[in-house]
Amino acid sequence: MGSFSSPMSAPPNAAESGSDRREADRFCTVCRIAKIGREGDAGLWLVRNISDRGMMLAADVPVEKGERLEIALSDTVMLSGRVVWAEQGRCGVAFDEEIDGAALLKQLAAEQREGGYRPPRLPVHFKATAETDDGTAAILLVDLSQSGAGFSHDGRFAAGMVLRLVLDGGIRRQAVVRWSKGGRGGLWLTEPLGRADLESIRRLEG
Repeated sequence: MGSFSSPMSAPPNAAESGSDRREADRFCTVCRIAKIGREGDAGLWLVRNISDRGMMLAADVPVEKGERLEIALSDTVMLSGRVVWAEQGRCGVAFDEEIDGAALLKQLAAEQREGGYRPPRLPVHFKATAETDDGTAAILLVDLSQSGAGFSHDGRFAAGMVLRLVLDGGIRRQAVVRWSKGGRGGLWLTEPLGRADLESIRRLEG
């Protein structure tokens, strides 16, 4: 896996300050979605690189220097830290505790190869519209990822049904009901949502 030097406490074009700093800030390039928790909001952001002391994230939502973030890289790998710089859709995060970055990446790769792995999902609670050949119905979304959603309904949706999911703001995706039982169900989106669509639950909820 390739790596490059990039100072965690300043934007990538800032000057380095000594060999110790350069070695401490050695980052491995990553392209992975993480679930980010922040005060009053959560979203799916892109991890651009990671080191033992911090990481770079990409998101178009406003981020403030000093803001605390909870970072879920998987269902079992959780990190926390503070934003130390933010500019042009990127931010640098300093971890609360130093990690073994190489070992963590190996753990994540092993998890993804195992059966039962699923991409990060956001816990949500807002209404959406399901359009079928028989008309439209209101459903309540309870979680959401780029390729799927959990929902509750009035019992009319059965596994295998095809529908169009409509979210506020004009987002529309064709979906298939993967399972349905007791008024709960799961959807598979045949066209995934864009990462930017899921950067902020608060924005999705309006």
